[in-house]
Amino acid sequence: MNIGVRQRTPITAIVVGLAGLAMVAGYLQKARCAGPPFDESGRSLIFDRIKDTQVCYSDIQLLWLGRDVNLHVFPYLTGGISSDGKLIGGTVEYPVLSGVLMWLGGIGSHTDADFLLHSALILAPFGLLTAWMLGRLAGWWALLWSITPPLVLYAFHNWELPVIAMSVAAIFVMSLERIPLRTRAVIAAVLLGLGFCLKLYPGAFVLPLIAYVLTRNSAAERRYDVRGAVMVGAAAITTVVAVNLPFALISYEGWRASFTFQQNRLADITTNSIWYWGLRPLFGADNAQPPLSPYDQTVGIVSPLLVCAAFAVALRLGWLRYQREGLYPWIPVSAAMLCGFLLLHKVHSPQYTLWLVPFFVLLRVPWGLVAAYLVADLSLGIGVFKYFGALVAQTDPTTFELLVQFGVWGRAGLLVVLFFVFLRADLRRQVIANDTEPVLPSYPKVAAGRDI
Repeated sequence: MNIGVRQRTPITAIVVGLAGLAMVAGYLQKARCAGPPFDESGRSLIFDRIKDTQVCYSDIQLLWLGRDVNLHVFPYLTGGISSDGKLIGGTVEYPVLSGVLMWLGGIGSHTDADFLLHSALILAPFGLLTAWMLGRLAGWWALLWSITPPLVLYAFHNWELPVIAMSVAAIFVMSLERIPLRTRAVIAAVLLGLGFCLKLYPGAFVLPLIAYVLTRNSAAERRYDVRGAVMVGAAAITTVVAVNLPFALISYEGWRASFTFQQNRLADITTNSIWYWGLRPLFGADNAQPPLSPYDQTVGIVSPLLVCAAFAVALRLGWLRYQREGLYPWIPVSAAMLCGFLLLHKVHSPQYTLWLVPFFVLLRVPWGLVAAYLVADLSLGIGVFKYFGALVAQTDPTTFELLVQFGVWGRAGLLVVLFFVFLRADLRRQVIANDTEPVLPSYPKVAAGRDI
């Protein structure tokens, strides 16, 4: 059935409306940890008592204190990192645009409850924009974004919604076929560069985008578009430099501290990674805690190397598919690269699942894999906080530890499978009756099995 413009408009409205309801529910869930009475710093006294046991913890509320957000200090310009690894003077552990969003949320806030509310009001439009774009690109399949648990659990857990919106916006722009390819590719590269300045990971998607532009017309014209590919790379780099350079020039120490903090972060019990739950026991308990222990040194070297290797494999397999089919699958390759990062990076925060959900919407994958991943994520997203709560209360954590391990290893196994499934997947695309509408590029369908 052809789905025309008039038919799709209500679909998109429903997708956006349900995303809004999910985010309201997500805010109310997190807000259970916030509210009077407050201490002298504006911290809700209830926060430390129930944040884990009631699963209402959020990084947003936590970081009201400790990053000078409560003092309304503009980030990075006067801060740095101390000799013991603590961020000081307003510096935060995220790239600069996320830091600016944190500062904006702190304006006018006098308590962590204010900060949570103001941050939610800033972030919510990005979630709605993502829902609108996914609805335009994939119709009803965008409900995977709007009505599945991750949006409720993680919309206001951290500052993820803007970076996800930038990634989806890059795909959306590339779908507007009436705009010349180079133009939309450059715009997409700028959006991915902005995403890099929010949470880094969209920067990896520039590489398959470059490959797509390089090869887009090679079959018809028997030549590569080297100039177009260079323009895409230059646009992304220029965007990142333009955003970061003012901060680096004003205070290099404050700007560099966010990267140093992440570089020095250990793969400990808070990271939910295969490294902590799989590799650490091989080194013995005594090697798990001290900085620069053999375990920490090994993870610090092996993890980034394997992430880069996964990126290279995804790009190479994408190239082989291009040679078979004549079109470089930059969206499937981007999804596979994200799987490699989520699996092999030393830190895996539960809210990272939100990064992956748009690819479930846009790519045809077996419905069982999506459902299984969401179940594993739910087990981890709830179990990890219950586990921490039991450890703090010194009660038996066995049941919650099993939930965490089920989530960690279930997610890990599924990411391995999804890495290859994504690389073979076709794109969902609406059959549009109006060529002004967004259209995803059509790849020949090669993935077998039932898909959602």
